[in-house]
Amino acid sequence: MYTPLLANIAILVLSGFVGFAVISKVPNTLHTPLMSGTNAIHGIVVLGALVVLGKVESPSIGLQIILFVALVFGTVNVIGGFVVTDRMLGMFKSKPVAPTATSKGADS
Repeated sequence: MYTPLLANIAILVLSGFVGFAVISKVPNTLHTPLMSGTNAIHGIVVLGALVVLGKVESPSIGLQIILFVALVFGTVNVIGGFVVTDRMLGMFKSKPVAPTATSKGADS
């Protein structure tokens, strides 16, 4: 009755529920720092994927394709996350003040 596949699927489903519960409780002011932290973690995941890709001995072409696609998706996720974080932080920057027009004859 117990199989490793069933256990892995159960862990995946439970982690999805826990992740949703945790993220839904985060206030709006903390989303940007949280996103930056998760981007750093995803960078470590991409590094781990590179290590796994290099350590597999005589992989089949199918396994190489799956590992490469996973590495590309992870990299796109990291880059996209940093782009979104940069845009979110850009919303908090103050706008430059336009110089006011002064007349030259007003001081005389």
